[in-house]
Amino acid sequence: MAEENGKRGFFDRLKSGLAKTRKLLLTDVDDILLGSKEIDQALFDELEEALIAADVGPAFTGELIESMKDKVKRKELGSPEVLKKVLRETMLEILLRNEAPMQIPPDGIYTIMVVGVNGTGKTTTIGKIARSLKEEGREVTLVAADTFRAAAIEQLEAWAKRVDVPLIHQAANADPAAVVFDGIRAAKTGRPGVVIIDTAGRLHTKVNLMEELKKMKRIMARELPGAPHEILLVLDATTGQNAIAQARMFRDEIGVTGLVLTKLDGTSKGGVVIRIAKELEIPLRYIGVGEQADDLRPFRAEEFVEALFTPNDR
Repeated sequence: MAEENGKRGFFDRLKSGLAKTRKLLLTDVDDILLGSKEIDQALFDELEEALIAADVGPAFTGELIESMKDKVKRKELGSPEVLKKVLRETMLEILLRNEAPMQIPPDGIYTIMVVGVNGTGKTTTIGKIARSLKEEGREVTLVAADTFRAAAIEQLEAWAKRVDVPLIHQAANADPAAVVFDGIRAAKTGRPGVVIIDTAGRLHTKVNLMEELKKMKRIMARELPGAPHEILLVLDATTGQNAIAQARMFRDEIGVTGLVLTKLDGTSKGGVVIRIAKELEIPLRYIGVGEQADDLRPFRAEEFVEALFTPNDR
């Protein structure tokens, strides 16, 4: 029952968090559809404009409009209001392709390298994931490899204390790869389980940053074959199209196995979830809708679409 209440509570927060996105996307869509007596090219042009403005992206919009036109030709769509159902179904179909929670084996060492630019909520995300894994009964170790910001080490230390898990760290400005080496060694010599590594995100030194991340990857693979098992990229939903550019860069430079989308509660750009799913085809692992420790949850496509299409008064 408590778990059911927790799920319901998160759904309500998600629904509330998507209110700005819903207003931008569905209010416009509703206005267009209610104002139309027939399905014609002018209606499709208006819909296309509204969808692109909501950050769902041109690729998704193009696929949706073509699908709608095809259904009209086959006489499967007779009235404008039915188009909203098609919009919902198409969104769900695309998001389901990218719904993939992390699969962590019960035994051995599992390493998660968390990357992303500064300000996306990386360290907080790590703390929340650590809390969730600890509640599942797993051993968790945090590794502070963002050594260039003393505040990052302090913030991760605060989370380690809060969640009651060990933290591997060195002094500020230490070599990040050396801290990662210590973290893997600690797991191998006495504390297997999930090792979560925080990394720097100084994008203004992009080349240096990527080389540093590649070096960490090499050290991990050398010390533990198969590591890193997961490279999680944390993106800030409020940055909209910038999040897409960041995802492409990290994917192309170091490889990304999963995404975390934070701050969905503070944006009208929640449509970027659909754009990411359509254009990048990287699994969406988690979404975040607030500051509370349980406001980060595994991404569920049906839950997201239902929350987006359900008004707050229902």
